[in-house]
Amino acid sequence: MAKSDDLAQIINGCKAGSAESFSQLVDMYAGRLFGYFYRLTGNSELSDELLSELFVKLVGKIGSYKGGSFDSWLFKIASNIFNDYLRGKQRRKKLLDVKKRELESKITEPKRSESERIDKLQIQLEKLNADTRELIMLRFYSQLSLKEMAEMRSEPIGTTLSKLHRGLKRLRELME
Repeated sequence: MAKSDDLAQIINGCKAGSAESFSQLVDMYAGRLFGYFYRLTGNSELSDELLSELFVKLVGKIGSYKGGSFDSWLFKIASNIFNDYLRGKQRRKKLLDVKKRELESKITEPKRSESERIDKLQIQLEKLNADTRELIMLRFYSQLSLKEMAEMRSEPIGTTLSKLHRGLKRLRELME
């Protein structure tokens, strides 16, 4: 990760429209953001789409960054994109309910060849609600601090900590 002075310089370059600065920003954050989306969706193609959408939005929104934790600001945008995706998915659910049940049965009862490739943790994470799964991804895969997570979610740090604790406890139960 770049030093905060280097990051500030890159962000200023992005605000000035420097393609090189945007490229540096993408290089710095693409891996963490992809991991965040992948752990939330379990789908690399969808994660790539969400990541692309995020960087396209970043070009338009970088001017609105006013300081503070850039990671928190950036992951807030990522969270909003993921939540927009979930809302769209809910709308499609009404149209594709029968197909969804078929897909869910395939996920919960994978074929033998698939079960060897599917990460047990990913299966258990999918059983958690979206909010809990997102908290775990923000903390452990996106490496945000509890303070950054609380700021991003506009809630007290104690609330964030409590939700994360309950989510981890539930995940441990599922993993046993």
